[in-house]
Amino acid sequence: MKQFSGTADQVRERFAEVRERVAAAARQAGRTRDEVEILVATKYVDADDMGVLAEAGIRLVGENRAQDLVAKHERFAGDFTFDFIGHLQSRKVKLVLPLVRLIHSVSTRSVVEELQGRARNPVGVLLEVNIAGEDSKSGLRMDEVDRFLDEASACDKVSFRGLMCMPPLFADSELAAPYFAQARQLASDLSGRWAGRYTFAELSMGTSVDYEVAVREGATIVRVGSVLF
Repeated sequence: MKQFSGTADQVRERFAEVRERVAAAARQAGRTRDEVEILVATKYVDADDMGVLAEAGIRLVGENRAQDLVAKHERFAGDFTFDFIGHLQSRKVKLVLPLVRLIHSVSTRSVVEELQGRARNPVGVLLEVNIAGEDSKSGLRMDEVDRFLDEASACDKVSFRGLMCMPPLFADSELAAPYFAQARQLASDLSGRWAGRYTFAELSMGTSVDYEVAVREGATIVRVGSVLF
């Protein structure tokens, strides 16, 4: 993954192209552009460069590291809405929780319990699912999801609002479609089974390499970075 480079004008132009592609993919699926949020992943953007993104008109960003989130939020809290999209350790919850709109990467009981203990109000989270069961990726495997949610349900301040997943990396992004469809079906099934307790309306899936496919398969949030930088 390359480090950030580019001017505000270049980022603005590339972001406009992403918006157009998202809109086209949404239309193909009978959806509207407004049903999909474009989150800019800033893992490889230094704090000193965040102002370029603000100047380019970007408002929703996602950070992978707790310390980087703190540093960037301290300087740019008024410019961006922050989500946390990286692997979250329970000991870092205290840093992340006050600064973000949504945590995309919850998949451990220890994190749920830490959120419960620290949250003053209900906190929105997404359940991270290892949709292909890959050993190299974090997240719950499909057969672990219901048991995990049953255990987490005692923590009433933690509000699951959807799923986050990342399929295997393919040279042909169309090969990711079945995995995104599987995540969409899982979210639908969970919405029925957990009605009245959790909602699973949000699907955070699709990155710079496959976001158009993800939109066609139901993504409500796509996470893009290198395609802009």
